[in-house]
Amino acid sequence: MSVARVTEITASSKKSFQDAIEKGVERASKTLKNVEGAWIQDQKVVVENGKIVAYRVNMKVTFILAE
Repeated sequence: MSVARVTEITASSKKSFQDAIEKGVERASKTLKNVEGAWIQDQKVVVENGKIVAYRVNMKVTFILAE
């Protein structure tokens, strides 16, 4: 039987939401073992002087706990 845990992280990118997601999952995988998936909970843009300067995502990352 497997037991999973979910942790919430925030990632950002100057390029796109997709890039923020990829950076977040890549970074989480360096610290967490057995990452199984991610659920994008929220997306937000940061605006300065009328222009988008950053894309941010809040995601929940699921990973399987080692036995």
